[in-house]
Amino acid sequence: MRELRLLGLSLLSLSCATLPKQVHSASRVESPAPLSLRPNAGEHHLASLRQMTFRGENAEAYWSHDGRQLSLQVRTADMGCDRIFRMDAQTGALAQVSSGKGATTCAFFLPGDQALLYASTHEAGDACPPKPDMSQGYVWALYDSYDLYKANADGTGVTPLTRTPGYDAEATVCPVDGSIVFTSTRDGDVELYRMDRDGQNVRRLTSTPGYDGGAVFNRDCSKIAWRASRPRAGKALDDYRALLAKGLVRPSKLELFVANADGSEARQVTYLDAASFAPAWHPTKDRLLFSSNFGDPKGREFDLFAVNADGTGLERITHSPGFDGFPLFSPDGTKLAFSSNRATAPGQTDTNVFIAEWKEDAPEGEPGELDRVKADVAWLAAPEREGRGVGTKGLEDSARWLAERFAALGLSPAGDNGTFLHAFPVVTSLSLGKGAALVVDGKTLSKEAWTPLGFSTDAELSGELAFVGYGIRAPELGVDDYAKAPSVKGRIAVVRRFTPSNGRFESPDNQRRYGDLRYKAWAARE
Repeated sequence: MRELRLLGLSLLSLSCATLPKQVHSASRVESPAPLSLRPNAGEHHLASLRQMTFRGENAEAYWSHDGRQLSLQVRTADMGCDRIFRMDAQTGALAQVSSGKGATTCAFFLPGDQALLYASTHEAGDACPPKPDMSQGYVWALYDSYDLYKANADGTGVTPLTRTPGYDAEATVCPVDGSIVFTSTRDGDVELYRMDRDGQNVRRLTSTPGYDGGAVFNRDCSKIAWRASRPRAGKALDDYRALLAKGLVRPSKLELFVANADGSEARQVTYLDAASFAPAWHPTKDRLLFSSNFGDPKGREFDLFAVNADGTGLERITHSPGFDGFPLFSPDGTKLAFSSNRATAPGQTDTNVFIAEWKEDAPEGEPGELDRVKADVAWLAAPEREGRGVGTKGLEDSARWLAERFAALGLSPAGDNGTFLHAFPVVTSLSLGKGAALVVDGKTLSKEAWTPLGFSTDAELSGELAFVGYGIRAPELGVDDYAKAPSVKGRIAVVRRFTPSNGRFESPDNQRRYGDLRYKAWAARE
């Protein structure tokens, strides 16, 4: 399945609605000669960058086993759906493989490079599948008309490899024995499966609720890496299953996972709380390249990142506005193919394939923005900082270190006595003062039944109680508990802890903000 650009970008889409033009298999397509470009600033691992395609949506370019060709999917304005092509890695010459009927996706060369594997809906009809309903937010469609097929490199000899009801797609190939890992809904959830190159001996690899897809083998096929969602039990899992029942998934939160090739010892690699996808193994290291919108609050900018398979060593690889995705190393590890919006003309949304020479050792120089932030966070979060608790040596050390960092960054001090430090009181403990009491309806409650809050003050007050639900005023969410309650003026507002369990407060940010007791006290005061 083609992974998609999210939240406001022109989307790379699997779904179409018009009848594709009929094209003879393996027909040649005119393609301009590759164009040499300079990598962007900070892209130290890339050299001799070449743009290989120049119009339409071109993505998921995967190397042949001899490193001379790429398989890819192409969609131009005159095509209804994505079609499978082969590309000469030197000249950029394109030859169509799929028939132009139905939708196709995720093509991979089988060992020997004489045949390709891809997913297609053509047996369900010539037309493209209907576009998914975006009224439920940004979703991917898992068309149950997708099956896996093998075809000769010239497009002839199309042979089905799967026939089980449900979605079968997102397949890649082991370079050692030609076995196939793919994604399927045949057992009710979106899981990974492995089968022999002829479609026999199918076995399931994953079983945790949530989406599992886009898996790839490492070079010796001892491990796989893939993208996955892990909705929490409760509303998130219920929503996931409700969408899946309609053949849809929501891809806004995906993390990378790694396991042995039989699915054992699965472990999560990234914890970026972002849309991370399209992992590709480094040819000689236990390391992954992948695409993610990590670091962009709006979720619109995707770049390539690298991370060790144990989750350490996160490194940003590309620095290009828009979309960079689908990285894959050539078999000898000297080149990297990927798809990008870079060099796209203003006002256009084309996605094109690029090939760069891969430089393993980035040159020494000024650390990048991500490197500096990572180093600062690592120092402040180290065990030696003792959690930076009030009164600890770790906090004092952190204050001095921050002052030095501010000075090194050229900031001007605005604290006490011309320094970067500013003293202020902090409540570190609470105790009930002599005579403190809470009386409700004339009954004094035991001191074990209540506690003052850290932002309380010394005062004596009395009044009627006014229950105001969760005590939330959030006009931007259409919520005002005080509008429905009696006036609290002159009364003591009683509020519930936390936030309601509905869609408006499902995000962690809203739960933290509107569930905070200081916020509730402030809202009551206002």
